[in-house]
Amino acid sequence: MISLLLPDFERIEPNEFVASMTPPSHKSNSIQPAGDDRPEVSILGLGQMGLVCASILTDQERLNKPLRSRPRVTMWGHSAEEAGHVAQARSSERLPGLRLQDEVRVSLRDGEALARAELIVSAVPVQYCRSVWERLGKYVPRGASVLSVAKGIENGTLLRPTQIISEVLRDDPDSRPRKIGTLSGPTIAAELARCLPATMICASDDEAFRLEVQRLFATRWMRVYTTPDVIGVELAGAVKNVIAIAAGILDGLQAGYNAKSALLARGVAEIARLGTAMGASQDTFFGIAGAGDLATSCFSPEGRNRSCGEALGKGLRLDDYLAQQRSVVEGVATTKSVVDLAEKYRVDMPITRAVNSVLFEGLDPIDAIGRLMAREQKPERVN
Repeated sequence: MISLLLPDFERIEPNEFVASMTPPSHKSNSIQPAGDDRPEVSILGLGQMGLVCASILTDQERLNKPLRSRPRVTMWGHSAEEAGHVAQARSSERLPGLRLQDEVRVSLRDGEALARAELIVSAVPVQYCRSVWERLGKYVPRGASVLSVAKGIENGTLLRPTQIISEVLRDDPDSRPRKIGTLSGPTIAAELARCLPATMICASDDEAFRLEVQRLFATRWMRVYTTPDVIGVELAGAVKNVIAIAAGILDGLQAGYNAKSALLARGVAEIARLGTAMGASQDTFFGIAGAGDLATSCFSPEGRNRSCGEALGKGLRLDDYLAQQRSVVEGVATTKSVVDLAEKYRVDMPITRAVNSVLFEGLDPIDAIGRLMAREQKPERVN
């Protein structure tokens, strides 16, 4: 059931929340008067990536940096109950071990969360991106830039996150284009919460915006690269989740490292074939957003998509597994969209088709591997 794929977003709260909550011991959380150079950043979503982005942007090393590198951060979540808990506890069960800085404000009112936003970070699961932005769209300031950190493809429309947001906002075509982009890469949230060394990549058509995001998110432990290839970065982030499910299935079946390494190599080939057919740069799929993110997702024991595949490989039913999860497993819903994209662009994606058959057609994981291994022998090619 699709309703089981996104357990955290089954209930959308009413638009009118109770007043914003600031813990009594954190009076500094209130919005400061305008007049300095500190940028205002609003983060939509209280999941792992939303929490991590808030942590990065308020890293204590910024205290010694210029004001433009010390943003004021306001977070928003669809659930007033969860937002109230995060505001008071300064932490979330979704990401144990991460404590938000006192200055991070958690707003419980839709309009208030976006009132002064100069940059809006969208950390909402892709299948609910449209409904959240439709709800909040009227509050989005005309000049606010948008940065998506979600990874997936919307079912039905086959749109990427930045496309969904642009479609919902329907900005005046005669006005200056809104700056919009995506931030992606190998980013296991639990590692970022511990400030372990990592890299990300920002993609946008606007060079100045890419450089601004790079400056904002770079820390002593986070290196940020840039690229104009929005299609490639978003597509790589989405499809790698599908391949990660396949990697988990191999883990569950104890198929070995040879099989997983082969899967990664052929998975990159599938992602690159689809991406180039859609107009992306092939180089993107062999960089941080492609091979880098794929490797992390396929090998990290904390990766949600790999863990889902492992459970399936061990014999657990998909619905039963998803019912136990608090966080969204983006690759499950995205698999359907990627199959549709492959058909639309006439791209051969056997691994993706096999994952789709296991998830939605009842194919036994062992039989799925058998089908892949029995395919016609041929020369290796990437594109």
